[in-house]
This record gives sequence, C-alpha cells and structure tokens, in this order.
Amino acid sequence: MRKRTFNTLIASAFAAILSLGAVTAHADQLADIKKKGVLVFGILGIDEPNSFVDPKTRQYIGYEIDLANAIAQKIGVKAEFKQVAVAARIPELQQGHVDLLAASLTHNKEREALIDFGLTHFVTGSKVLVTKKSGITSVQQLGGKKVVTVKGGTQEPNLKRAVPTAEVVTFESTQQAFLALQQGKGVAYVNDESSLYSDVLKLGPKAKDYVVLPENLNVEPLAIGIKKGETALKAVVDQTLRELESSGAADKLYEKWYGQGSKLKFGKRTWKIESDKVDG
Repeated sequence: MRKRTFNTLIASAFAAILSLGAVTAHADQLADIKKKGVLVFGILGIDEPNSFVDPKTRQYIGYEIDLANAIAQKIGVKAEFKQVAVAARIPELQQGHVDLLAASLTHNKEREALIDFGLTHFVTGSKVLVTKKSGITSVQQLGGKKVVTVKGGTQEPNLKRAVPTAEVVTFESTQQAFLALQQGKGVAYVNDESSLYSDVLKLGPKAKDYVVLPENLNVEPLAIGIKKGETALKAVVDQTLRELESSGAADKLYEKWYGQGSKLKFGKRTWKIESDKVDG
C-alpha cells in the first residue's frame, strides 16, 4: 500500500514537472520570434485603410500595417503578413499559424476568454449603409428586413441587439457583403464606420445613391490580438504603442490614414492609445 502511494506521488510530481515545462515553453513566444527573426501578423488585407494591397507596389499597406511594422522593428525582426478571414482570425492565432493579429479586431469581454489584447489602437463603431431608394432613415426601420454583413465579426450581434427582428445574411468577406448590397440581396449593409466610408468611396459617381445612417450600433475598441498568456510579447506590443503615442507618431499615423489628408477625411482623433478599452 505504501509502495503504491509512493509510486503515485512520484508519478504526480513527474507530471507536474512536465506541465511546468510546457507552460514555460508556451510563455516563451517572444524568444521564439527573436530566434526565427520573423513576426507573422494575421491581417484582413482587404480592409482599407487598416490593411490592404497597394495597387502600385502590390505590398500590404495601411494603418495597422504601420503599427505592425513598428512592433516588429521594436523586437528587431522582420514583419510578415498572412491574410486571414474574419471568422478565422482567432483560430489562426490560437493554432499558431500567426504570431499576432492586426486584423480590425474588436476587444470585447467574450473574446478575452480566448485570447489577450494589446492596448486599444483605434476606436470606431458599427454603422449601417443603405441605398437612398430604400427610404430607410433609421436603424429601427431594419426590423423584419434582410441585412448583409461579414461572417464571424461583431457586426451581426451588434445589429441583433439593436434590432432583434432584422434578418441577417452573412458572407465570408466584407467585399462579398458589400457586393450583395449592391445586388439587392439586402436592404442594408453593416460594418465598422471606417470600412463603410471606404467602400462608398470606391463606388465613384454611384456613391450618391448610398447613405450611412447616423446611429452607431455600438462603440468598438480595436486592438492587437495576442495568444493567451504571452505576457512578454504583450509587454512589447503595449510598450511600442505607448511610445508611438508619446512621440506623436500615433497622431501622425491617424492623420495619414484617417485624417483630413486621407481619403476618409475623418475628424480629429478624440482618443489616445493608453488603455485596454473593452466593448460590451
């Protein structure tokens, strides 16, 4: 009996050592990134102005691309970018296919159970785009009507909270959802504010046929997605963002991609990169 108990204790201790080793290895992602010399970011790649392809250079550019490059430079490695679908963002990170997410990712309480987040680097909100001929002037008029959006994002739950009776139709990408609106497969299209205005600009003269409804469905803080428990990597991400803010570089990046000198011509930035803001 004593021998069996002793053997059990030895086995338990050995298992605990193995478990501790696994945790240590898991928590050393930053060291692994430095060793391989590459930091792989999961990006949407079709989400102007956050991440999209420059038609001249065929390289990824954008607000979040600039932030990603700053983080990679801080670590002293090369940034690489892998395009991911909205619904696949978190699984790609959890499975180790990417090191970080710079993919218009909303930081909310539900996702905190799955991954960690860097400091909020942009604050936006979901809005609704409709055709003028639809006659819709308010979000509440979407009750019982078909509304298109992208699969796996926060847009669908945001809309359902505001208009529970809306019939939501989802697509794999924002491009497909926007095209569906143009094809009449829905009376409205839900996305974050910056993406909506960017999409409308692409319509050229036809932009006059569409209108963004004034109401925000919610406020969404965007942040870099980090694998759960990677405290050293999160510390570098947050330090980089704080330095961009304190040096004035963050304001310049906002003006470059969102300000009056950009296509979108948003108003002045009303927030700073300084906290872990959470939506919902």
